[in-house]
Amino acid sequence: QVQLVESGGGLVEAGGSLTLSCGASQAIRRFDSMGWYRQAGGHEREFVAHVTSNGDTAYADSVKGRFTMSRDNAENTIYLQMNNLKPEDTAVYYCNARPTFLNDYWGQGTQVTVSS
Repeated sequence: QVQLVESGGGLVEAGGSLTLSCGASQAIRRFDSMGWYRQAGGHEREFVAHVTSNGDTAYADSVKGRFTMSRDNAENTIYLQMNNLKPEDTAVYYCNARPTFLNDYWGQGTQVTVSS
């Protein structure tokens, strides 16, 4: 089992910035990937970004150029720097850990609200 604890959500005005963090209870260095997903009210959970074990990152088209994901293996923590936030970024953001393709773990979620 991998426990994930997110923090950093909150209320921000459009154009503002927030940084989310997610701490894992196990060493993340060899995890296949870690990432972020989000779920807005009435919508399905969607992919936001991830980083693989070799450091490759991928982003949803809707956040490219605005969000940056990073990983600190020493602290077993990942981060999501979110800049130029838009009202449509409002959602609950979930941390995801995938130690192998057979395992998926989720954090409890952190609310991000962007006011117009």
